[in-house]
Amino acid sequence: MIRPRIPVNPLPTGIVTPLITTAPAPVEQHPTAACACQHTIPAPVAPAASGPTVRLSPAGVLAVVGGGAAVVLVVGAVLVSMLLAVAITGASVAVCAVVLRSLLNNPPRQR
Repeated sequence: MIRPRIPVNPLPTGIVTPLITTAPAPVEQHPTAACACQHTIPAPVAPAASGPTVRLSPAGVLAVVGGGAAVVLVVGAVLVSMLLAVAITGASVAVCAVVLRSLLNNPPRQR
């Protein structure tokens, strides 16, 4: 049968992601009525919001890079084709303008 293989990283990357998050240490509460020594009680610290972490395998990274490259190529091809269409339209309008101007300035002579 097919058994999944767990990849082993032989070299550390330097990024350590804890698997288990620990709760912050409890803050001691002093009774304010019985204590006259003017302690300042630190405000409780809210735990950091830990959103979902996305971990990609090397194949996933290659898929994301390939998809991004494909999107860039498609958008580039569309923009270049639009630019080419505008250039061809402008050139044809310019040629039509020159022909109309030459016809209006120099009408054909009849003999």
